Amino acid sequence: MLNRRLFLKGAAVLGCSAAAHPWLTTVTLAQGAPALGENRLVVVILRGAMDGLDAVQPLGDPLFARYRPSLGVQTGALPLDGYFALHPKLAGLMPLWQAGELAMVHATSTPYRDKRSHFDGQDILEAGTGLDVPQPEVRDGWLNRMLQAVPGITAETAYAVGREALPLLAGAADVRNWTPDQELQLSAQSRLLLEQIYHDDPLFQQAAMEAMEITAGDRDASGAPMLPAAGKRLADIDRLAGFAVERLRAETRIAAFSLSGWDTHRQQKGPLGQSLSGLERLFLQLRSGLGGIWDRTLVVAMTEFGRTVAENGTRGTDHGTGGAMLLAGGALRGGRVLGRWPGLDETALYARRDLMPTTDVRAWAAWAMRGLYGFDRAVLENAVFPGLQMGDDPGLLR
Repeated sequence: MLNRRLFLKGAAVLGCSAAAHPWLTTVTLAQGAPALGENRLVVVILRGAMDGLDAVQPLGDPLFARYRPSLGVQTGALPLDGYFALHPKLAGLMPLWQAGELAMVHATSTPYRDKRSHFDGQDILEAGTGLDVPQPEVRDGWLNRMLQAVPGITAETAYAVGREALPLLAGAADVRNWTPDQELQLSAQSRLLLEQIYHDDPLFQQAAMEAMEITAGDRDASGAPMLPAAGKRLADIDRLAGFAVERLRAETRIAAFSLSGWDTHRQQKGPLGQSLSGLERLFLQLRSGLGGIWDRTLVVAMTEFGRTVAENGTRGTDHGTGGAMLLAGGALRGGRVLGRWPGLDETALYARRDLMPTTDVRAWAAWAMRGLYGFDRAVLENAVFPGLQMGDDPGLLR
């Protein structure tokens, strides 16, 4: 059994890529007591810091193309509301948008600021604390604390392979983990980073190259990798979604996923497109599999922080602050880009480099739980998300 935090620390040689490693794809489920009623909540943690400005593009702002001369022009994005547009790899979600079953929250973040560490950012996101530094004494996640507030919670029978529950669901409330068997896969960026690390190391260079060959899979006629991991990733998502659907159609009320691969420092278009295709697949599989239960379901996808407004010299983006959430479900009052947009003028950016956060990720999650399950506001602001001020009701649900 591998603790996620300890595993990531032990794999620090992989740098940023380790925090978004394909091994870390997990689904955790919790059975609902009658107090939770018939509504379902699915939380998706996007590990690696999804670029919300690419997923939901502010094409109505002329500065966007200036900040991103390769990533912000000729994107093929699909218009949403005359200002924002949806990444083409999420095109399959347009019917959900048109049906009011898809929404986005822009310029949102946890209270985490400035250090921009995947490890700390994910810890803060899943712990739901109100400070901008990790709190080691906080040993449970905000979704588990929500379950602790419901009397009579018991765990759905599930399976755990090789690691513990998501920190999001760690805590006193009884939950189980389930993960499909997975093969070792390295993203293109992880492979490049490892090649650089071991290039001049006589002891480990040959062994590392052989290990990467094992993970490389099929290659084209020139010998270049054909990125088979994309197909395997989709197959893995199908298994995760299928298992979750089976449980959610029965007694399970809460499902939490962990999807990795969102760290895009170099050549962002390819890796981000693959990750967005996986997220699209997950949403669509849940919608089709849940049938009529979809009308009582809300899916919330969130990430540890956003990425820089300007692309870097390698046609990627670096760690930022304000990011985006994606929401879906038949219970959602969607067809909207939510949140207060701060604009891209340099003076409006955080530290003159990042999208300025105008809302707290935790507030959106809190309003989702209040709308679905009727939790008292004081419970959400004090027990589930200590110190949170939820603000005005955004009317997330139908």
